[in-house]
Amino acid sequence: MNWSNWAYLGVGIILGISFRWLFAKSANTNANLSPVASEEQETVSKLLQDMKQTQMAYQMAQEMSQFKAGFLARTTHELRSPLNSVIGLHQLILSDLCENPEEEREFIAQAHEKALKLLNLMDEILSVSRTESGTNKLDIQPRSLDTVFQEVKDLTYMLAANRNFSLQISPINPQIYVLADHRWLRQVLVNLVDTTITQMQEGSICVSAAILDNTHTAHIYLDVPTHALPESEPIDLMKHNNQPPQIEDEKANLSPGMKLLLNQTLLEVMGGKLEILPNLTAPESAEPLTRVQISLPLA
Repeated sequence: MNWSNWAYLGVGIILGISFRWLFAKSANTNANLSPVASEEQETVSKLLQDMKQTQMAYQMAQEMSQFKAGFLARTTHELRSPLNSVIGLHQLILSDLCENPEEEREFIAQAHEKALKLLNLMDEILSVSRTESGTNKLDIQPRSLDTVFQEVKDLTYMLAANRNFSLQISPINPQIYVLADHRWLRQVLVNLVDTTITQMQEGSICVSAAILDNTHTAHIYLDVPTHALPESEPIDLMKHNNQPPQIEDEKANLSPGMKLLLNQTLLEVMGGKLEILPNLTAPESAEPLTRVQISLPLA
């Protein structure tokens, strides 16, 4: 055999071994890089999730801060309307615009009624304020969440039924207890459901709860149509300064925004928290939902 043939054969064998070694090294390198790439993917995914949660937390804090900012201005705004009604009725009487003593007496009775309603509004605001300052002591004890839910259902289901709204209160484990003042916690939930029903045009209300073991916290969820929650628009106290007092026959009730603020204050005094999670979607509902989330420590 020609020596050149042997040389070609040797070169071919060497090249074959070299290519095989290169392919094996490349496969090992890819295998070693695969876990690294997978770990990087997980890190990026976790960062995106953290960013989303941070953005949602900022949005919730911004929403609630708009309700809490300017407490004095909002309180003044709430009390202005019934006070204007009382002033307007008194002006009619003092200006001798009544046709007869009977009409004058009727105006006095209306002014007295509106003054009592105004006093009730002030008492409601002062009661929460005294609780926040510590003057009114809370009875913080382990409370059965299931019992509170049943009481809220008994107090609100008739109002929802009268307006043809669906009120769903999910059952919860009776062994779950939270640290709270029973009377105030029940009142907060009733206020939230009542305010939602009053504001609603259509849709349903769902009240549920979940337990977060890692944080030792219970979450109460109130899922409602977005239009049922009050908007946190700024208050312009100078808006009606140049207008004469009005005497329209309106109910002297706290506005939904003010009630939400007072409920948030009560929950904070009990060691809890009230948050708003907007733009939720539910498979059974075509309308976007807003979740009012209450956080309370487990007993």
